[in-house]
Amino acid sequence: MSDSKLERLSIRSRAEHVVPQLSVVIPLHNEALTLEQLYERVRASVETLAYTWELVLVNDGSTDATPRILESLFEKDPRVTVVHLRKNYGQTAALMAGFDHARGEVIVSLDGDLQHAPEEIPEFVKKIEEGYDMVSGWRTARTDAFWTRTFPSRIANWLIGKVSGVNVHDFGTTFKAYRREILEDLHLYGDLHRFVPALIGLNGARIIEIPITDLGRNNGKSHYGLGRTFRVAFDLLTVGFLHRYLTRPLHFFGKIFMGCWGISFLIGLFLSYRKFISGVAILQVHGLLAMFASVLVVVGVEFLALGLVSEMLMRIYFESQDKKIYSVRRVLRSE
Repeated sequence: MSDSKLERLSIRSRAEHVVPQLSVVIPLHNEALTLEQLYERVRASVETLAYTWELVLVNDGSTDATPRILESLFEKDPRVTVVHLRKNYGQTAALMAGFDHARGEVIVSLDGDLQHAPEEIPEFVKKIEEGYDMVSGWRTARTDAFWTRTFPSRIANWLIGKVSGVNVHDFGTTFKAYRREILEDLHLYGDLHRFVPALIGLNGARIIEIPITDLGRNNGKSHYGLGRTFRVAFDLLTVGFLHRYLTRPLHFFGKIFMGCWGISFLIGLFLSYRKFISGVAILQVHGLLAMFASVLVVVGVEFLALGLVSEMLMRIYFESQDKKIYSVRRVLRSE
């Protein structure tokens, strides 16, 4: 029997009897070109730590050679856990699947396209050891196009920070580390993965940022573009609502009611003045304007209220029944 095969058998024997202390979670979608390099760099990085570890790789419906490479990595190293999703659900669902299958007390997540340097993982773990609940990466010098990626991202980060009250400069990066217990009550839907610091901050978690190196994509094309700005804006409304009115939604709807009442009162004063002081026939002169303003206000309030109430009902539906936002085809893990 060759030395390499003996080594693999020895590793597998130890891994089957050890619960990992550190889990590295990486969502993957068509990353065949960099996957093996990613594995080698992550392995070399975490082996410098005094932790038992596992690597949780989530195949988010890849259509290239990614599934085949994942199978070979699992055969090669029992510390690799592979989660195959049935289709491409998106990064939020893939991250949630990785968190659900991670067993470590410390969980680190990063992208699978080598935009993040796996060699920086020990810095994240060090901050967790210092007592922080979450460590978030901060791309202080970004390599993305300024007007289409960097500038909109800065505006979005500023808005999210103001709405959530969490002082983080870079919400968008996946490169983060967590204590396991703060992820127990985390439920992600839609595209809420970029709001994880805000959602965790609701429970009083201790959060710190550390600078990371933004390497840019070595291969392929980014899966994100300027079009996601609208999705971020809508998700920001959800996070803002959850942050301020999760336990008191009537305060939110009450403010809208008072605003509508105030506008209606001012319009009523104006129309009364025009009718009784100026002697103007309201229906003939201002009827269309008054009707248009009234309908616009009512319809706008109804749609906004419907959207937010639907968001709350969706969360109740998923959480009360422990529904998942993804479907797993199969899981490869050494037990």
